[in-house]
Amino acid sequence: MCNDLCNLTLVEAVKNLKEKKNSSVELTQAFILESEKQRHLNVFITETFDHALMQAKKSDEKIKAGNAGKLEGAPLGIKDLYCTKGIRTTAGSKILENFIPQYESTVSQNLLNEGAVFLGKTNMDEFAMGSSNITSYYGNVISPIRSKKFPEKDLVPGGSSGGSAAAVAAHMVLSSTASDTGGSIRQPASFTGTVGIKPTYGLCSRYGMIALASSLDQAGPIARDVRDAALMLSVMASFDKNDSTSLPGERLDYLANLKPSAKGIKIGLPFECFENLSEDLNRVLKENIEILKGLGAEFIEISLKNLKYALPAYYIIQPAEASSNLARYDGVRFGFRVENPKNLSDMYKETRRIGFGKEVRRRIFIGTFVLSKGGYDSYYILAKKVQVKIKEDFDEAFKKVDLILAPTTTGGAFGTEEGNKMSNVDMYLNDIFTVSVNIAGFPGISIPGGQTGDGLPLGIQFIGPKLSEQRLFNVSAIVEDAHKL
Repeated sequence: MCNDLCNLTLVEAVKNLKEKKNSSVELTQAFILESEKQRHLNVFITETFDHALMQAKKSDEKIKAGNAGKLEGAPLGIKDLYCTKGIRTTAGSKILENFIPQYESTVSQNLLNEGAVFLGKTNMDEFAMGSSNITSYYGNVISPIRSKKFPEKDLVPGGSSGGSAAAVAAHMVLSSTASDTGGSIRQPASFTGTVGIKPTYGLCSRYGMIALASSLDQAGPIARDVRDAALMLSVMASFDKNDSTSLPGERLDYLANLKPSAKGIKIGLPFECFENLSEDLNRVLKENIEILKGLGAEFIEISLKNLKYALPAYYIIQPAEASSNLARYDGVRFGFRVENPKNLSDMYKETRRIGFGKEVRRRIFIGTFVLSKGGYDSYYILAKKVQVKIKEDFDEAFKKVDLILAPTTTGGAFGTEEGNKMSNVDMYLNDIFTVSVNIAGFPGISIPGGQTGDGLPLGIQFIGPKLSEQRLFNVSAIVEDAHKL
């Protein structure tokens, strides 16, 4: 039972439930069994299996009564930075180890409104700071993917949404929420052979999402395939008056409007993204370019001349905003508090020293410095000016092309031991192809493009102008279909 049901896509599973081919309780039980078998992957920080079965029973009643939602009875994972009412939410940190929110995030509430079943809160890099899921206080996530050459070696699933990506790739959930501040949806999707989309900034509400960098954070899904991602985003996206950055207007039904096609689409190839690539990545990109040409796409070479400044600008803006956002965790209002402090000042210092991990403390130090009197003009203001220039580069490119094609990552997943030994700079370089999309506020989707010679997934990334998600899904779906032939 488990293999058949757990191998369904989200779209297939929802269809089967509505046609009463199986019940939500049966489906949920199958995924619980699969999750129990694969606990060694450390995908969930908090399992909510009993709660999920109660949700599944209610979904079966709604289906029987003809009141099924778009995701009725479908077991999902929820990244552990989405506040879930009455369910522990930690953001992967010790400082929120026992935090139980009294309200629901808008995104997770949207999913609940359409009948989703929550299997658990997925593991993540602490406060979404990381590219490998090894900074989590609750231990690193292990990817279900294995290399051909070293099948015994544990690989990272990417980060910060590593738990979400691993859960989807391991068929422990049908799909999962994730978040992307500098690539935290697209990079783990690339590493695990899944699909992940970072929507236009403001398309999904940030209300109830534990903030990393408020001007860059955006909710999105990680899914098995493009159609599943389209269904998930259709439900997750909404205008929300509780989020001042939420874009007004009705949201599209991306799955219902899906028209897989690349005919007549002009796709830009920024030469800055095609320099010094690995042999594997070059091969995969060329193969997909040929596929797209055969499907009627036209390619145009373009330049994003300020792209080289995206990574340094990002690692100034993001820590600055993180420093501000994380100031609230002081041991006074909620979260962890050190025992027996000498005085109030000592309580603040020791609570944050013990409660935050090394990477979080590092970025708080950087962020505090660049916001200081000496660093603000020299670093932060300069980085914000660079941000404007990068967006202008994209705006200019989108006058000539409909979409941009780029690598998602520099290669396949690396080992957990390698990740532990990487320098901070090397780890940050994992985001080199993804951060510019967040800085510009545009949508980007990573889909499986091929494999390394060692059999590891490699993602390709399509980037579009503001609110071009439907176009991204249409082109991605036709490429995905071509790979299945």
